[in-house]
Amino acid sequence: MKRALLAAAALGLSGCQLQPVYAGGASGPVASTLSTISVSTMEGQVGWLMYTKLKDRLAASGSNQTRYRLDVKLDDDITGFGIRGDRAVTRERRTLRARFQLVDVSTGAVVLDATAGSDAGIDVVSSEYATVAAEQTAAERLADVVSDQIVARLAQFAASNPTAK
Repeated sequence: MKRALLAAAALGLSGCQLQPVYAGGASGPVASTLSTISVSTMEGQVGWLMYTKLKDRLAASGSNQTRYRLDVKLDDDITGFGIRGDRAVTRERRTLRARFQLVDVSTGAVVLDATAGSDAGIDVVSSEYATVAAEQTAAERLADVVSDQIVARLAQFAASNPTAK
């Protein structure tokens, strides 16, 4: 009975057309396309974090050819929402949203226009240093999450567009 179920499952999976995005490793078509993307600079500390994280993730194979330019506009916001009776904030939410456009350098055409974002909760404590450190840590984590979302969307674009390779 188990063998029949395994055979049925194997047959069902063989027709699903799922393929690994990074097939071929660093020399594969998706990784090769991602390495041809240059990242435009962004303003501010969170912009610098995003810039360096995106550069690290996209230039894995070390290609120096630029075919696409990635323009990212960031919206970084900290909102206090836990309020005590004395009107002091006890909890904050840091939100990082990114609108990104992938531009074909040769034509100037926008080939991908999308958004990514995430948020993190921060406890506001009596120590101002601890609160600032928590806000900074949240910014670093959010930059990680949002840059991963952007790279995943770029990989999806590269995998689904044969002309991108």
